[in-house]
Amino acid sequence: MSMGSEKKAKRVRIAPFITILFFLIMGIVGIMTGEVRRVLEQAVQVCLSCIGIG
Repeated sequence: MSMGSEKKAKRVRIAPFITILFFLIMGIVGIMTGEVRRVLEQAVQVCLSCIGIG
């Protein structure tokens, strides 16, 4: 192996880590602001209206 290919193989891509960190932060913010409850309320309403109860 040449020296150039060894450097290439050890290079760490940063974009996936930044993307995961961004979505984790957004998920935490959503949980803290009560979005989970709102989403579940809307899901229940949609399900109930689909079966003709709501």
